Amino acid sequence: MNGQEAKAFIEQLQQEGLLTEEMRPVWEMIVPERLKRMYDVLNERTRYITVLTEAVDDPHNQAAVLRSAEAFGLQDVYVVTGEAPFQPNPFVTRNADKWLTIHQKCDIQTAIDELKASGYQVLASFLGEGTISLYEIDVSRPTALLFGNEHSGVSAEAIHLADGTFMIPMRGFVQSFNISVAAALTLYDVTERARRQAGKAYYLPFAEKKALYEKWMWQTLNPRLRDMMKVRLGK
Repeated sequence: MNGQEAKAFIEQLQQEGLLTEEMRPVWEMIVPERLKRMYDVLNERTRYITVLTEAVDDPHNQAAVLRSAEAFGLQDVYVVTGEAPFQPNPFVTRNADKWLTIHQKCDIQTAIDELKASGYQVLASFLGEGTISLYEIDVSRPTALLFGNEHSGVSAEAIHLADGTFMIPMRGFVQSFNISVAAALTLYDVTERARRQAGKAYYLPFAEKKALYEKWMWQTLNPRLRDMMKVRLGK
């Protein structure tokens, strides 16, 4: 990006309202190429599809789900811990968690109730009677996808509370995928279909985009500089 292109891009962001005079000291510290990268990602972000994990204990799997969620453009991930704390492996996340909004909930009922109250249908990954194929998931409404423990899957309580269950069709002898693989395969299919079907409703409204863009700008600064700028701006 040359100087003229950078100037035009900054002016565009100002006209759109994503860059404000109040935040000028912050965004002037960030190279235009970085602002452009964040802008491009921001315009693909969604809260139309989200993920809820229940008792996923392995740090590798915790991290892999976050990484897949971020890669497919999700903004929110909901987490209910099991026997192990939520400590995703940083070598696997590759900082994906830095760009996500992670909601840790105390129990599965609280998580599902909050998601339903926010307008989501909650569908649990489950191999059992009455479950539908992944490809039959109705993406005409906001959807939360629930994945359970590596060994025992989702709890009976979660299945009872969910609006339905789904499975990934398989053609081999094995009956299930690892949780991280299942999440990635599911998110690829569901986000692709939802993006086409939901149209503008799939993406973040302007107010949420603005708040998120400002948050990302703060995160882009190194910690020492960020602390200095927050003091300067009274944040």
